[in-house]
Amino acid sequence: MIKIIGLIFLLILAAVVVSFTTLNAQSIQVNYYFGTMDLPLAIAIVLSIAVGILFGFFASAGIVLKLKRENLKLKKSVKNADRELGSLRTVPPQ
Repeated sequence: MIKIIGLIFLLILAAVVVSFTTLNAQSIQVNYYFGTMDLPLAIAIVLSIAVGILFGFFASAGIVLKLKRENLKLKKSVKNADRELGSLRTVPPQ
């Protein structure tokens, strides 16, 4: 069932991409620091979205790594606390 839903999603996505490309087929001139280039509008839009995704990924990577490191530290602390609690339960009361 999940494969069928995935296939339907891919077909819908392909239809959207094809219609997007046909609606934005005109060529534009892209000016960048080192020169210019003529590209179809659809490719320029897709490239700018991809660059934005990459910048967002690299901008958030530091935060994600910091949080993962903190999570590992907290898990180690919980494991030590559980071990200490287990050892305290085995000590007879005085």
